[in-house]
Amino acid sequence: MTVRMHTPNLLARAGTVTALTLVTLSGTTVAPGAAGNAEAASVSGYALRIAASKRGAPYQYGAQGPHAFDCSGLTLYSFKRAGRALPRTAAAQYGRTRHIPTTLRRRGDLVFFHSGRGIYHVGIYAGRGRMWHAPKAGSVVRLERIWSRTVTYGRVG
Repeated sequence: MTVRMHTPNLLARAGTVTALTLVTLSGTTVAPGAAGNAEAASVSGYALRIAASKRGAPYQYGAQGPHAFDCSGLTLYSFKRAGRALPRTAAAQYGRTRHIPTTLRRRGDLVFFHSGRGIYHVGIYAGRGRMWHAPKAGSVVRLERIWSRTVTYGRVG
């Protein structure tokens, strides 16, 4: 004799269904934040955390850290600490990444700003349309909303 339980429906009627409840009931338990932990273990996720840890560091043209950065110096430093080598300039970094469509961007991907055919700025995508970057002289490393539609994304291999 087979007994079928309609637990999700009962939970739905009780108003207590959550994604975690349904995943747990299906036989797989996922702890809150587990996806974040998997991302943090990735090279890009680690590089993103390194960049975030430099919040407030001053912008200095040509600086590659650890106490001051320009835009490509921050990305170079972050990925180097995560175990991946990148070239020095934003344009060279663009040439070294796998270009991906906006719809497939992930936290830790590089965000390249361009004018015509030239790349003039780079940051590290942080999710929700934001990035970590070293903006310009007189500023500091910060999390900021991506202000332009003329960006492309690159994934570090």
